Amino acid sequence: MEKLDACIRNHDREIEKMCNFHHQGFVDAITELLKVRADAEKLKVQVTDTNRRLQDAGKEVIAQTEEIIRCRVQQRNITTVVEKLQLCLPVLEMYSKLKEQMSVKRYYSALKTMEQLENLYLPRVSQYRFCQIMMENLPKLREEIKEISMSDLKDFLESIRKHSDRIGETAMKQAQQQKTFSTALQKQNNVNYGRNMHLGRNRILESKNEITLKRTFEDEDEHDEEVLTAQDLVDFSPVYRCLHIYSVLGDGEVFENYYRKQRRKQARLVLQPQSSMHETVEGYRRYFSQIVGFFVVEDHILHVTQGLVTRTYTDELWNMALSKIIAVLRTHSSYCNDPDLVLELKNLIVVFADTLQGYGFPVNRLFDLLFEIRDQYNETLLKKWSGLFRDIFEADNYSPIPVANEEEYRIVISKFPFQDPELDKQSFPKKLPMSQSVPQIYMQVKEFIYASLKFSESLHRSSTEIDDMLRKSTNLLLTRTLSSCLQNLIKKPHIGLTELVQIIINTTHLEQACKYLEDFISNITNISQLTVHTARLYGLSTFKDARHAAEGEIYTKLNQKIDEFIQIADYDWTMSESDGRASGYLMDLINFLRSTFQVFTHLPGKVAQTACMSACQHLSMSLMQMLLDSELKQISMGAIQQFNLDVIQCELFANSEPVPGFQGDTLQLAFIDLRQLLDLFMVWDWSTYLADYGQATSKYLRVNPSTALTLLEKVHRGMKDSSKKNNIFAQFRKNDRDKQKLIETVVKQLRSLVNGMSQHT
Repeated sequence: MEKLDACIRNHDREIEKMCNFHHQGFVDAITELLKVRADAEKLKVQVTDTNRRLQDAGKEVIAQTEEIIRCRVQQRNITTVVEKLQLCLPVLEMYSKLKEQMSVKRYYSALKTMEQLENLYLPRVSQYRFCQIMMENLPKLREEIKEISMSDLKDFLESIRKHSDRIGETAMKQAQQQKTFSTALQKQNNVNYGRNMHLGRNRILESKNEITLKRTFEDEDEHDEEVLTAQDLVDFSPVYRCLHIYSVLGDGEVFENYYRKQRRKQARLVLQPQSSMHETVEGYRRYFSQIVGFFVVEDHILHVTQGLVTRTYTDELWNMALSKIIAVLRTHSSYCNDPDLVLELKNLIVVFADTLQGYGFPVNRLFDLLFEIRDQYNETLLKKWSGLFRDIFEADNYSPIPVANEEEYRIVISKFPFQDPELDKQSFPKKLPMSQSVPQIYMQVKEFIYASLKFSESLHRSSTEIDDMLRKSTNLLLTRTLSSCLQNLIKKPHIGLTELVQIIINTTHLEQACKYLEDFISNITNISQLTVHTARLYGLSTFKDARHAAEGEIYTKLNQKIDEFIQIADYDWTMSESDGRASGYLMDLINFLRSTFQVFTHLPGKVAQTACMSACQHLSMSLMQMLLDSELKQISMGAIQQFNLDVIQCELFANSEPVPGFQGDTLQLAFIDLRQLLDLFMVWDWSTYLADYGQATSKYLRVNPSTALTLLEKVHRGMKDSSKKNNIFAQFRKNDRDKQKLIETVVKQLRSLVNGMSQHT
């Protein structure tokens, strides 16, 4: 403890010494602090004021900082927009390019640009709304391109339609020059003629695509001998452009069909002649020039495009045009009464044919027409004889010619070469099978031959050519004039069955007389019929056609007459029992048919048989339709029995052989469907029908289940109605109920058969 105390005291002294040593510094420090206190107060005030001012100044900095942040966000957005715009710019540039191409009418390039837009550019930016708008506009632009290109095509078609005559005129001029050149070569050297013609043809083929039109065509000098080319005359680019555009759009076939349709319409317009064309050569020349111009353009399109027109199409168009041209020439040349005009027409046809033949179109029919043109004088005769034939037909009584004695008979056969050994054996008075018009027609044909001969003699032609001309003119008389008169006669409403039968007989005799007309022509011209080049008369086909038309008219009128009788049929479909005899209308109909078929005695056997079979089949069908008429709701068994009596009369009529020549029961087969159906109801043999249905040995093989079902339902309704009226006796009601149950069972089975047939079908 002493040590400790001593140590404490030492330390206290140390501390005291130290405090004494530092006391003055502490006092000085306190004094300094007291001095600094006032300065600290001032500093605090200054710092507070500085802080306040700093805070006030920082507000603007904060605002500017926030503005900087906002600007940097905008800058980032702008960068993003720039990136997206750089992605969209190619799309917009392509779309702008598309619009520019549309404005300068570069439609094919515009379609390619659209294709690039759709396949390459637009898929990259498909999420943007403007892209969707572009996608929606592209189909509209395509349609606009199609419409514009089609409009250009229409203008092109209208242009070549208006100026096709000038195109054709140039082509015909070149062909005529080539023909003149070839003819000169032929005269100079017959050996090289064929080769020169071949070269001439090739030259025409080389220049055939060079005959078109330009808008300044009307200003050209008509006397300019320079050969025109396609490039100098017309611009076919609308056709090519439209074809390419539609091909790119996948509508090439639509364009082809439209082009061909429009050209067909133009062909019809070109082929339509002016009413006054026959008055001057210029009318014919303009007509031919238009047609040549049309086909020159088509031939050019055929060779410079692939598939727009084909050779088959041009051939079909040419065949149609050729038929029309020949018809027009035949019609209008008939007005040419001036021989010089006929000759000019012939020259035009030759040039026309040569021109188109140079383009590969077949013109054989035109050269055939040239032979007819030589006989155009006969056209006036044909018109006159047409009136004579009509007068003869109008005055004819259509009954056999009566001859009372030998003199009258000789007068008739002197006019007409009639031979019938069987008729010669008969005593007078007797009747010739043909009517009075036959010898008159025959005599008028001979008069026509004389009239044609008068014109032919002035032509200074050989006997062979005159013979050929006479035969051709006679053929025209027979095949056109007389045939037309016969066809019109047959179709006249006042011509009945008797008249039609007589017309068939008359045409048969006229047909047989054609060989005498050939002998008559041979006697005039001293040309034997055995000569190789001697033409034959076509009267056989003329009279056969007339006869066939008359036969068809007989079948039609006979069926119409049957329909008239059927319409007056008045069946009591609710009768309880039949009258016991056939209906009056049917007996009248059968009597009418008997008397009618008696008139058919002089007809060829097949004609009479066909008419009889057609009438029986039509009668059977009409009776069947009467039973199955949807307006007929119910039929009693008495009505079935009455109907059966009528069908029996029809069968008796068929069995009586109203027209000879039928084999076995062929005619009865016309009523076999009715017979089996009525037998089924008369015998009420439904079990046999249902059991044997579908078998070849079935008794009711011709009875169709749907037909049987329809008629059975009507009979069923008739029985129900009858049961309601006759319900006095309970036993009868029971029998009726049993029968009705049986009918219902059969109806169900028939319906199952019908449904099975429908499903199988």
